[in-house]
Amino acid sequence: MIKNYLKIAWRNFTRNKTFSFINIAGLALGLATCILIMLYVQHELGYDRYNKKADRIARIYFEGNVQGQKMKESTVMAPVAQTVKTDFPEVEQATRIRVNYEKPKIICKGNVFKDDDFACVDANFFDVFTIPFIEGDKTSALTEANSVVLSEATAKKYFGKEEAMGQVITLKDGNVPYKVAGVMKDIPSNSHFHFDMLASMEGVHESKEANWMSSNFYTYIVLKNESDYEKLDAKLPQLVDKYIGPQLKQGLGQTLEEFRKSGSDISFHLQPLTAIHLYSDFQNDLSVPGNVQYVYIFGAIALFMLLIACINFMNLSTAGASKRLKEVGIRKVLGSFKKELSFQFLTESVLIAAVAFVFALAIIYAALPFFNQLTGLSLSLNFSQHPLLLPGLVTVILITGLLAGSYPAFYLSSFKPVQVLKGKFTNNKKSSGIRSSLVVFQFFISITLIVSTIVVYRQLSFIQHKDLGYDKNQVMILSNLWQLGNKQDVFRNQLENDPRVEMVSSSRYLPAGSSDNNNFFITSAQKPGDIIKTLRYEVDEKYIPTLGIKLKEGRNFSPEFKADSSAIIINEAAATALGITNQPIGQIINKNLKSGERVSFTVIGVVKDFHFRSLHEHITPLLMTLTPDKGNLIVKLKTKSPSSLAADLQKRFAAYGAEDPMEFSFLDERYNAVYNTEQKAGLILAVFAGLTIFVACLGLFGLATYTAEQRTKEIGIRKVLGASAVQVTQMLSAQFIKLVIIASLIAFPAAWWAMNKWLQGFAYRINISVWVFVAAGIAALLIALITISFRSIKAAIANPVKSLRTE
Repeated sequence: MIKNYLKIAWRNFTRNKTFSFINIAGLALGLATCILIMLYVQHELGYDRYNKKADRIARIYFEGNVQGQKMKESTVMAPVAQTVKTDFPEVEQATRIRVNYEKPKIICKGNVFKDDDFACVDANFFDVFTIPFIEGDKTSALTEANSVVLSEATAKKYFGKEEAMGQVITLKDGNVPYKVAGVMKDIPSNSHFHFDMLASMEGVHESKEANWMSSNFYTYIVLKNESDYEKLDAKLPQLVDKYIGPQLKQGLGQTLEEFRKSGSDISFHLQPLTAIHLYSDFQNDLSVPGNVQYVYIFGAIALFMLLIACINFMNLSTAGASKRLKEVGIRKVLGSFKKELSFQFLTESVLIAAVAFVFALAIIYAALPFFNQLTGLSLSLNFSQHPLLLPGLVTVILITGLLAGSYPAFYLSSFKPVQVLKGKFTNNKKSSGIRSSLVVFQFFISITLIVSTIVVYRQLSFIQHKDLGYDKNQVMILSNLWQLGNKQDVFRNQLENDPRVEMVSSSRYLPAGSSDNNNFFITSAQKPGDIIKTLRYEVDEKYIPTLGIKLKEGRNFSPEFKADSSAIIINEAAATALGITNQPIGQIINKNLKSGERVSFTVIGVVKDFHFRSLHEHITPLLMTLTPDKGNLIVKLKTKSPSSLAADLQKRFAAYGAEDPMEFSFLDERYNAVYNTEQKAGLILAVFAGLTIFVACLGLFGLATYTAEQRTKEIGIRKVLGASAVQVTQMLSAQFIKLVIIASLIAFPAAWWAMNKWLQGFAYRINISVWVFVAAGIAALLIALITISFRSIKAAIANPVKSLRTE
């Protein structure tokens, strides 16, 4: 019986080549898109789940509100780990990570390596996180100071085929030797931290200090079985009263009670390990976080793409039902039951889904390199590594086939044999209405995606062209100048005298890309009880003019004024927070030191607010102090060919005896990199929106073809009676255009709600204009019209004699 079903299915498949092609092409694209996106979604949702204790691990983070300025830091104080383990019986284990943000130079057997990520961790780190060992004992590997565990790839890079255990590597900075005490498996790609080597925390003096005013440690806890996560989270603020309170007076000049009375507060909270990647919004984290919004968006696109392909199948199968009326009638007269006919039609749909799946696999393998480049991931469709993948895909095929074939199967098997054999059956209004509803749904999704794509690209364009308050163009950043030693000043002087250079400044603090962050808690003489959280930029006198930052009041730093060593320049946001907007120049700003002493600064200037952080965030208070250092060189260029200048500087850099090439970047590129996630999401959205529209148009083309075939004689009669080709085309197109307009009216409010929600993630954003919806609607109408017109025009210009000669 099954063999007979398959034979009939194949005959129908080859007899209706156009509809079969549309069904297979649509399903193949739908399946390929769905599987590609689900690989991405699975990767994102699977972050950190390789850990056996993942459901019991949480990270402690620090949160506060200082006079309206929010703080949220993923690092906490050194004593927090041991304290929570001692004070709270729910905590089974606690461990810490202390990160070295700059990749150190490693000397091994005379070779120098400089591209490896390094961190210090507690000895129990491998009891908390599941990272298997290849060499050594994970329980004792990091119990001694200056011991280190290497990743498998790093061990091979350093020692080749030799055993790494017991070997010595040296950190060039400080000439510190480390003994290799273990080799671990490479940390999985879907982990929120990635390190090439982990050293013992025993050698970090800061880790043993009882300092509750400095937070530099990523701290994780393991909850005991059956412990309540939320109850423990509610207890953590007790740490503030018990431990931070006694040190707050010395650090900020206020008691905890005074601090809270001023409207400020601080606390600790827990973040589940499995939520770190998708739900983090910290300034500095161990890796660039994902965005759960994009997981939802792309997951929805995957589902809708597959649904649209299935809808095509349903529409074309029910629309073409008249071609199989006699088959159904004869089978029923010969004794076939409804369930047997339903099973036959479901078999056909599953067969088409299986054929489509073969083509989908080819599309996936062809598209994966591009998709990986787009997402920055290394996804693969590897059946050997993922044994559940093949059964999962087979299940998807069956579900897709059954979903796509369910309505056609029950619809076709419900025909009454007497009616269909007498030729009295017509495609009823009910089935036509269902097809129309499905077309509306397809274009509802397509138009929503068109609107979303336009909004995303408008926001990205807004980001690119917004006045940032500084000039990011023609600015080169030179790094790793420490290699020049005492020749840095000579190098800078030569650079300043180069005719291709307009101005040079030196600072570690940059308004775009990764940069040092130096939190500074200050008070004004007018409001000594109000502590204001600001960022402090240490700059030289040329920083402001080099970046084109505009002075609103006062003056810039000057080497002619020796008192400028205790002067500050603030932004407008700081002036507002300090309550000195009327007469800011000459105001005294105080800062309490850890020693209990107070340092005073005099405001000599106010700069207009500029965006020194992402446009996702509002501009916050900032102050600048005159602290010339040997950080980055910020070079404002005159030349229009910066590559030739960079090449010359590289030669000059090497001539001064630098071991490594000069590292350089451009400020506008650093700025663009901040929005890399949004740019990738916009491109992915545009690609999948195009594919969705294409699949929807495939179905529309099939329905237009069917409609034209069904109305062949009507068209012939109309043409004989004088109807023009234009009138016939309008008649055939009208019903589909009406459906697209209905879909537009439904899609517009849904798209506005979804994109307005997405835009809320930006502090500075566009307004969604009416023209966006008008453009999306017109685009959908034109696409639909072009799709339909090809078949409608062909039917309209056909010779009426041919269509009527059988009458």
